[in-house]
Amino acid sequence: MEIGEHWEEIRKLFEKSMGNYAFATINEDGSPHVSPIGSLFLRADQTGFYFEEYSRILNKNLNRDNRICVLAVDFRKSFWARSFIRGRYIAPPAVRIIGTVGERRKATPEEIKMFRGIRWVRLFRWLGLKGYKAGWKPLSHVRDVKFSSFEPIHAGIMTSHNWK
Repeated sequence: MEIGEHWEEIRKLFEKSMGNYAFATINEDGSPHVSPIGSLFLRADQTGFYFEEYSRILNKNLNRDNRICVLAVDFRKSFWARSFIRGRYIAPPAVRIIGTVGERRKATPEEIKMFRGIRWVRLFRWLGLKGYKAGWKPLSHVRDVKFSSFEPIHAGIMTSHNWK
C-alpha cells in the first residue's frame, strides 16, 4: 500500500505501541532475525532514526543488507478490551513498515534530547535507577531509516474496515 497517504495513522500507531518495536532483518544464511528496539523515532517525511548501541546481529545484518521491516503493535489494554467488546478493532491493531537503513552515525544533541524527553525515560533518569545509567545514559549512535511501504495486519472481519 502507498505509505504516504497513511503515514500519520502509522505514526500514531507507533506512538501507541509504547516503544515496543520488532526489527526484522535477514541473516547471512537467508533466515530471519528479529530484534527488539525501543528507540525508534518517526519523522513527518516517512523517515526515522533509532539508537543502535547493543544489537550486534542486527548491526551485522544491516551492514550486509540494509533492508528492514519494523512491526509495531498497539499494546494498550483499553484498546484490546474495547475492540473485542465491539467485535472489531476500533483502529488498526498493528502495522509493518518496510524500508532501508543508513550507516551508523553519531547522534546529534537534538536526537539524544528527544530520547531523554520520553516520559518514562525522564522518570527513570530522575529516580537515578541503575538500569537507566547502564542502558540508556551511554546512547550515542543512531541509524537513519527511510520507509518506502507498509503492510497492514489483517485479522479477518475485525480489521476489514481499517486502512481504507
